[in-house]
Amino acid sequence: MSCLSALNRFKLATDFVRNIIKDYTHLSNSGKTIILCWIPSHVNIRGNEMADTATISALSLPITNMKLPAGELFPSVSKFCMDEWQDIWDCCEGNKLHSIYPTVGIAEHGKNMSRYESVLSKLRIGHSRLTHSHIMCGDDPPTCECCGLLFQ
Repeated sequence: MSCLSALNRFKLATDFVRNIIKDYTHLSNSGKTIILCWIPSHVNIRGNEMADTATISALSLPITNMKLPAGELFPSVSKFCMDEWQDIWDCCEGNKLHSIYPTVGIAEHGKNMSRYESVLSKLRIGHSRLTHSHIMCGDDPPTCECCGLLFQ
C-alpha cells in the first residue's frame, strides 16, 4: 500500500518509484495494459496473522536508548536463527540424515568429501541404485514380491 501511495504522489526522489514509473511508461507505450492494485497479504494467513499480532504487541513495549551497531546485530540474529533451526532439526524423529549431519548449517555436501565417504553416506541413509533407481528412470516404486508393499 505504501508503494502505491508513493507512486500516486510521484515521489521521484525514491529510486524504486522512478524505476517503476519508467517501466510502466515503457510497457504502456508498447501497448500493454497495466493495473496496479493493493492486495492485503496478511489477511487470513495464520503465520502472517501471528506476525501482525506480535508486531502490534511489540509497539506497546518501552523503547530503549541502547545503540547497537549493525555489525553486532547480524551475527546475533544469525546465531538465533541457527539455534532455532537446530532445535527443529533435533526434534525430527526418524531422520536418517541426522545421524550423518547432527549439526545444521555446517554440512558441505560433497565439496571436500572423498568418493568413499560419499558412498558410505549414501549407504548409511539407504540411498543406492537398488533402492532409488526407479526415481532416476521415472518409474513407480518397486513392490515386494512376497507381501506387495512398496519399498520405501
